[in-house]
Amino acid sequence: MFVLCIKLVSLMHSQDSYQIQAKPILGNMSISDFRKKKLLYLFNVFFDVNQSGEIDKKDFELAIEKVCALRGWPAGHPKNAETYDTMIKIWEGLRSKADKDNDGQVSVEEWCNMWDAYAKDPNSVLDWQQRYMNFMFDLEDASNDDGIDVNEFALVCSSYGLDKGECEEAFKKMSQGAEEVNREQFAALWQEYFSSDDPNAPGNFIFGKTSF
Repeated sequence: MFVLCIKLVSLMHSQDSYQIQAKPILGNMSISDFRKKKLLYLFNVFFDVNQSGEIDKKDFELAIEKVCALRGWPAGHPKNAETYDTMIKIWEGLRSKADKDNDGQVSVEEWCNMWDAYAKDPNSVLDWQQRYMNFMFDLEDASNDDGIDVNEFALVCSSYGLDKGECEEAFKKMSQGAEEVNREQFAALWQEYFSSDDPNAPGNFIFGKTSF
């Protein structure tokens, strides 16, 4: 999703490796193992583009380059500038809220603390979180008809290295059999991804993975 069509090497990390990484860093946090797995999956696959173990501005700059190259938006193209503006605002919002030690990076612990606070009070959604959710929806809604179908969803999610068949199955689980997911439904599923401990909750599948 935000790193469109980057087939990240990070998918070589198994779910077990995510869990192992979490133990020494997150051992004292009040987040369930299931939600840890979801948060670490998102951190490693969708945000930490250069696999440095931290999220920083460079990750976002790499994402911008890849998105614009794939879409054919060269420097000077309005969509290039729009993508840059949106992504940098997302980074600045993330950094300002999560980077508690002000080192210009967001660690796994800072990342999970931030999303845990959101899970406890989803109505306190941050501006950058709302912006990122809308960016993701618009990225998947290639037809601009205010609805995401299975092909649009699988195209974007499989670009991260996920099996296309798994992405299609994830969409069916997420949409509960419906042909499309609209923006309002997407927002509810999004909230569920970060807050739910139910392994069968439809929102768990919003990033194209069928199990954690």
